[in-house]
Amino acid sequence: MEKFFEQLRWQDLIDIAIVSFIIYKIFILVKGTRAARMLIGIGVLLAISLISRFFELYTLDWLIQSFWTQIVIILIILFQPEIRKALAQMGETPLLHRFSSAEEMKTIEEIVKASQGLANKKIGALIVFERNVSLNEYVEIGVPLEARVTKELLMSIFHPTSPIHDGAVIIKKNRIVAAGCFLPIKLGADLKKTYGTRHRAALGITEETDAVAVIVSEETGAISLAVNGELFSNLDMETLREKLTNLFTTERERKWAEF
Repeated sequence: MEKFFEQLRWQDLIDIAIVSFIIYKIFILVKGTRAARMLIGIGVLLAISLISRFFELYTLDWLIQSFWTQIVIILIILFQPEIRKALAQMGETPLLHRFSSAEEMKTIEEIVKASQGLANKKIGALIVFERNVSLNEYVEIGVPLEARVTKELLMSIFHPTSPIHDGAVIIKKNRIVAAGCFLPIKLGADLKKTYGTRHRAALGITEETDAVAVIVSEETGAISLAVNGELFSNLDMETLREKLTNLFTTERERKWAEF
């Protein structure tokens, strides 16, 4: 042990610290995503490779070694969204950060106004914000829009005469990426009987992912907010604005500070 410390250079400590930081950032990046499951799968393959060498299982070892030769290409394909996200974070600047925050505040304001307008007319609505966990599987079964978030557009989408008013609107990076999306419904005897399909869908998606959902009740016109599988009901405009602002702008500032 003493010999080990004698041979340890200061460059080795820096090297270990950099590698540790990179591994930590990778884990933070894939936490809560499907990429995390893929990493577990790769870890299992690595364990099988070591076992096959130890017990001299040559055929199995040859198959796994053949797989490892293609691992770099496979990783790039599998982790393409995470790689893009990491590169985007590395390219962020304080100026762009402030611009994004301003866009975020504008999006929140449009949603608050739309929610109040829909509530006054007792028009049901479900608006979902994507955060870290991708909602692409739900976006793909909806109607693609790629539109700027405005009160007028949201009210048009959820108007009873609209062919896509029954589904959810999904918002990603301050854009409406899709409408008419169908989400997983939460079931359970512990749920209130007054919860309709929209409330159950909001609870389902926010429990399975880190998404945030705004719900407007068609029966009562009440506005609710779902976060982490929990429902905050009967919100007024000011409370909804405050909660959304705290969820998104505070979270962005914290992530920026950590990065």
